[in-house]
Amino acid sequence: MEEWKEYKLGEVVNILDSKRVPLSSKERSTRQGCYPYYGAQGIIDYIDDYLFDGTYLLIAEDGENLKSQKQNVAQLASGKYWVNNHAHILESNGESDIRYICYLLNTLDLSGYITGSAQPKLNQANLVKISIKLPPLELQKYIADCLSVFDNKIEVNRKINENLEQQAQALFKSWFVDFEPFKNGEFVESELGMIPKGWRVGTLDEIGDVVGGSTPSKSKPEFYTDKGFAWLTPKDLSISNNKFTAKGEIDITEEGYKSCSTKLMPKGSVLFSSRAPIGYITIAKNDICTNQGFKSVVPKLAGTAFIYYFLKISTKDIENKATGSTFKEASGALMKSLQLIIAPERILHDFENIMKPLFTQQEVLEDESRRLAELRDTLLPKLMSGELKVNDIH
Repeated sequence: MEEWKEYKLGEVVNILDSKRVPLSSKERSTRQGCYPYYGAQGIIDYIDDYLFDGTYLLIAEDGENLKSQKQNVAQLASGKYWVNNHAHILESNGESDIRYICYLLNTLDLSGYITGSAQPKLNQANLVKISIKLPPLELQKYIADCLSVFDNKIEVNRKINENLEQQAQALFKSWFVDFEPFKNGEFVESELGMIPKGWRVGTLDEIGDVVGGSTPSKSKPEFYTDKGFAWLTPKDLSISNNKFTAKGEIDITEEGYKSCSTKLMPKGSVLFSSRAPIGYITIAKNDICTNQGFKSVVPKLAGTAFIYYFLKISTKDIENKATGSTFKEASGALMKSLQLIIAPERILHDFENIMKPLFTQQEVLEDESRRLAELRDTLLPKLMSGELKVNDIH
């Protein structure tokens, strides 16, 4: 067996935190561009310049990642990008493979190195003290190569889905914002501007049923289960970028479902978080209900794709109209009254038919990526501990 040795993290990496430069949201808004701007939880913006060029390891210094550790604390950033002051920046000092360190840190319980409860923080002084166990460098590289196969395929799937998403958004804008396919027809005035003749101004509740959610009593554990009625909270979406969602972290029992006013919605419903924060959006993969942090839309006159993209482009408007003292919330009345331009049913139907194969492909790729991530995460701790040999997975 190859010899594994104990180290402190600071012995096998260099920390480049002095090169971090934060930019305010106002600064970023005036510097929009193509380079990723990283924070503690990943890419938060794209700007017009970069600080780093290459592959480095970013570790959350604060934020939600540290609070739950259900999201990866460590991530690799490659190419050209900017990093703010909420992520530590690490490179190998020649004693480690930085990819291996990334995988390893995401298997460890780092709670003993984190300070603060309300605002957890992993400062640099504690970062360098993290105890790790490493095999020889060549084996580190070999294990990282094996695990990277999964991540590379997941990244390919992500890029394909991103391209499909751009196509879908462009088509929605072309049809229902710019009216490009209908420009040769007659237009009439409306309260929302000139629209094709035969179209009309209506409200969201005309094209879909707006449905709120609820939470069973947390004091009754019998209301919650691992396998029951799928139930979603905004927090579930804070750790997922998926367009399609089957369930949250925990389900509710039939008794829990009957104890509150949450409603099961069918597959294809568009789930929209209406508070804390406003604007998380996903599509139900199956029957699902939510807590009170959602005002979701069950398609009626229009289909899933139209409603999804209408809510996407309307999020800023919804935020501006939302009210509340502690935190802003979009009420059911607000959501129902949102104005929109409603095309004839035939056009709405044609749009859904065009979107259906695109959405199906996106969902298939998301499912594949989820399975790959689960397999990677099953192998990861066993490879990191030496319990499983690389040759065992060939």
